Amino acid sequence: MTTTFITGANKSLGMETARRLVEAGHTVVVGARDPERGRAAAASLGARFVRIDVTDDASVEAAAADVAAHEGAIDVLVNNAGVLGRVGPVEEYTAADMSAVLDVNVVGVVRVTHAFLPLLRKSSHPVIVNVSSGMGSFGMTQDPARIESQYALPLYAASKAAVTMLTTQYARELKDMKVNAADPGQTATDFTGGIGHSVAEGAESIVALATIGPDGPTGQFVDRFGTLPW
Repeated sequence: MTTTFITGANKSLGMETARRLVEAGHTVVVGARDPERGRAAAASLGARFVRIDVTDDASVEAAAADVAAHEGAIDVLVNNAGVLGRVGPVEEYTAADMSAVLDVNVVGVVRVTHAFLPLLRKSSHPVIVNVSSGMGSFGMTQDPARIESQYALPLYAASKAAVTMLTTQYARELKDMKVNAADPGQTATDFTGGIGHSVAEGAESIVALATIGPDGPTGQFVDRFGTLPW
C-alpha cells in the first residue's frame, strides 16, 4: 500500500488531495500546524494526523520521527503548505515580509524534504510533489491570455518561481525519485477570496503527480491540462 505524507492538509487543496488519495487506496498522513483542525480533518478523511510546522526545524524533525515510528516509510511526499504573504502597494513590502513568505513556501520545502528523504528512500518508488503556481512562471505571467498576467503578487510569485526551480534541481540530484511541481491554477480558496475553479479541479494536478508510476515524469511543472511554460 502507498503511504503519503501531505503538509498543510487540514483544508483546501491539501485536504482535497488527501481525500482523493485516501479514495485511491493510499495510507495518508495529514500534516498540519493546528492540532485541532488537523485532527478533525484526518478524522473526517480516514487518515492519521501528525503536527508539523514547516518553519520550525524541531517540529519537522519530530514529524518525521513520528511517521518513522508509525508508518516506517513513505512513498509520496506532497509539499503543499504555503502562504500568500503580504498583498498591497509594493512600497509597503519589507525584507521581513519577503523572509516570512520564503520561510514557508521555499525553505519549508527544503526543510521537510530533507527530514523525510530517509523515509522516502525506503520506498521502491519514491515520489515528491511540490505545489507551485503559475504565478511563478515568467511565460504565464507575461502572457495577456493567461489569468496570471492580471495580478501583481511579487512576494508570492517570487517564492513560487523558486519552488519550481528547486523542483527541477532536486529532480536532477535525486535520480532515484520522481520530483515534480504542480500548478493547481486559480482555485477558489482563501488565497483567492473564493475566486476560481473548484478545489476538486485544483487538486487534479497534485493527485496526478502523486500517483505516477515508475515510468512517470520527473523535473516537470504541470497543471491539470499538461506541461507548463517557464
